[in-house]
Amino acid sequence: MLNWLVVGVGDITTKRVIPALLEEKRSELWGIVTRDPRKAEPYKARVFTDLDAALRADDANAVYVASPVFLHAPQTMAALKAGKHVLCEKPVAMNYAEARSMVGAAHAAGKTLGIAYYRRAYPKVTRARELLQRGAIGQPLLAYITCYEWRSPDEVQRAWQFDPALAGGGPLFDIGSHRIDLLNFFFGEPQRVTAQLSNAVHPMRVEDCATVIIEYAGKARGIVDVRWNSHVKKDEFRIIGTDGEMDLTPLTGQDLVYPGGREDVPAPANLHFPCIANYVAAVLDGTALLASGESSIWADWVTEQAVAASTGSLAPAPPPIITGGQP
Repeated sequence: MLNWLVVGVGDITTKRVIPALLEEKRSELWGIVTRDPRKAEPYKARVFTDLDAALRADDANAVYVASPVFLHAPQTMAALKAGKHVLCEKPVAMNYAEARSMVGAAHAAGKTLGIAYYRRAYPKVTRARELLQRGAIGQPLLAYITCYEWRSPDEVQRAWQFDPALAGGGPLFDIGSHRIDLLNFFFGEPQRVTAQLSNAVHPMRVEDCATVIIEYAGKARGIVDVRWNSHVKKDEFRIIGTDGEMDLTPLTGQDLVYPGGREDVPAPANLHFPCIANYVAAVLDGTALLASGESSIWADWVTEQAVAASTGSLAPAPPPIITGGQP
């Protein structure tokens, strides 16, 4: 049984994370850490305003870190040092160095670090990966991914996402990291990255759009274009190969189209539930973790490379292979 301490009570926590924990049969919602205890009132759990005090209580054995990005690394490492397993929201950290430090802390503590890249656990994504490995489109050559939405810096509920000191970046870190992670999940080790980040509409401190090109070891190339400046919503995900095309559009939908086939692969009612269930099985049963810390930090490497390429700063060298850490 995993007794969970949830850190942060925001939109994703209340809509998906806590409901998934309450549904998962080997999980208990033990405690909640929030600056505003009123947010925790709907739940039957102990409430803390201080993470250290919650960790000292020592009745929880797993922590879900759902705080803003700048807190991911310090809170994850504090929980790991306290002997807890950790499932952390995406992106892993503010930068690749922080992300690596989190993986190192998990190894030192002998605990399981997972990242909530829940799309890896989509049934449609699982099926698509299986078909790609079977050669359904031949050799994958190009993945074309877009995610467009309108998000204004006037928003109050998630104002922290517009502050680079709290969020790291704009749509590249937020919606882009999920798509980059799926490319890593499908194609393995990223080799080279180039990108352009800009503010085409919103004069804010984070970018309002980003276009990233990623080259993979297997010669596939991914193009990811993400925007907070479009009233025309898009959620495209297409993969072109030597022998055809696979279409997962919309990514959150259930249609999967490939040469010679069209499948209806329904998504779970709670998109977070398969991710939570996989993490619990990894901790309690030794099941392979779909989004481990080791595999997930490659997305942080890509975003760091993308920012460096766009600003013209010196990009870091490709990361060394981490044992068991390839996507």
